[in-house]
Amino acid sequence: MAILTELRDPRIQDVTVTHVEVSPDMRHAKIQVSVMGDEAKERLALRGLEHASGFLQQKVARRIETRYTPRLHFALDKGVKHSIEVARILGELFPTPPATSEEVPQDEGAEYEPPDDGALDQVEDLDQVEDAAEPDSRPKASDE
Repeated sequence: MAILTELRDPRIQDVTVTHVEVSPDMRHAKIQVSVMGDEAKERLALRGLEHASGFLQQKVARRIETRYTPRLHFALDKGVKHSIEVARILGELFPTPPATSEEVPQDEGAEYEPPDDGALDQVEDLDQVEDAAEPDSRPKASDE
């Protein structure tokens, strides 16, 4: 939250923290960030974060009670950009076909009626269908 709300550095824009790894001895923390924009914007944001690491470490030290405050190291997470690029390439290779719809009468004032296939004419009593679908859950005289 401090990166989003408290840093005033204009280099740090459109930055999202994607993952944090803390070493077992709690002395180092690798913070992976994703930056929306081109490579120049990514480099600027990374430099701005490295410049603000002392301020951010101080914020972390106030929030956690440990013997050591982890030293913050920032790295770019290219996973989001890679997944967007893969989706774009797959979209070019396998374009989605346009949705086909059944032809609907376009007469003004006329309502659409689905084609009658006669399947409902064969069912005489809906209760018979429901009874056949559900097994009888009442105990039989032989079960008692």
